[in-house]
Amino acid sequence: QVQLMETGGGLVQPGGSLRLSCAASGRIFSLNVMGWYRQAPGKQRELVAKLNSGGFTDYTDSVKGRFAISRDSAKNTWYLQMNSLKPEDTAIYYCNLVVLGSDYWGQGTQVTVSS
Repeated sequence: QVQLMETGGGLVQPGGSLRLSCAASGRIFSLNVMGWYRQAPGKQRELVAKLNSGGFTDYTDSVKGRFAISRDSAKNTWYLQMNSLKPEDTAIYYCNLVVLGSDYWGQGTQVTVSS
C-alpha cells in the first residue's frame, strides 16, 4: 500500500516563495511519475508539474519559470519549489504518484497567496 504525505503549504504574500514536499511510503518502484496538481475553488483539478524517473519534467504554462519540481529518490520524496507566487496560484495542492499503472494521491495542502 502506497501512502503520500504532503507538507509545506501555508499563507504567503504575492511574490513570495513556498516549498511543498511529498513523502511516499510503501512499495515505490523505480519506474514512476511524480507530480503536483492543484484545485482552486470552483475549478477543476489541473496538473502543475510532473517528473518521471528518466528526469523529464513538464509544467503547466502558467508556472513555467516560477515553479520547479525535483526529487530525492533515496528518500522517496519530491518537492515543488514555488517562487514569485501570485494570488491566482491559490489552491489546494495535491501530490501524485503513478507507479505500475496505479495512481496515488496525497491528502492535499492549502496554498494561499494574499496580501
